[in-house]
Amino acid sequence: MGYDDHHEHLAPFQERLDELQQRYTFGEAAMRLALEEAEVALRDGEVPVGAVLIAERRVMAAAHNLPVNLRDPTAHAEILAIRDAAALLGDYRLVDTSIFVTLEPCVMCIGAIVNARIAKVYYGARDEKAGALGSVYDIGRDGRLNHRVEVYGGILGAECARLLSNFFATRRQGRD
Repeated sequence: MGYDDHHEHLAPFQERLDELQQRYTFGEAAMRLALEEAEVALRDGEVPVGAVLIAERRVMAAAHNLPVNLRDPTAHAEILAIRDAAALLGDYRLVDTSIFVTLEPCVMCIGAIVNARIAKVYYGARDEKAGALGSVYDIGRDGRLNHRVEVYGGILGAECARLLSNFFATRRQGRD
């Protein structure tokens, strides 16, 4: 049994990642897949953040923000992707995995990333108000916790930031 036998619901995401890799580096392709998830969040009326969890260049989960629709403040893209990958892999430890997320994770999300033992975090836009991987805090790299993550920021940062700033500008206009 191969990957697709156990993960057939992920096949469309894997196919899209493979397609994107024909034009972009692996990291850019994975972030573009996360951006596509963020666009789904936007259509759902959510803050447009998307995440893709990868193991050995294979998609283990893809998710987008859903706190409004699920009425769940913990339903950030990263948390949903971590939950799905843990269920799929049958383990709460996601050792040797990487997560690609369009926005620098918040304190809650980096806490989940550390507890899941995710090895690498790639993010797009910095979050100057709530970012927990260098902008406001630097959790996961400061050496005080029992797990450290490798962090790579700014992957397609301008595109990720533009999607978010357009979303918030539109919301502000609606209130004027």
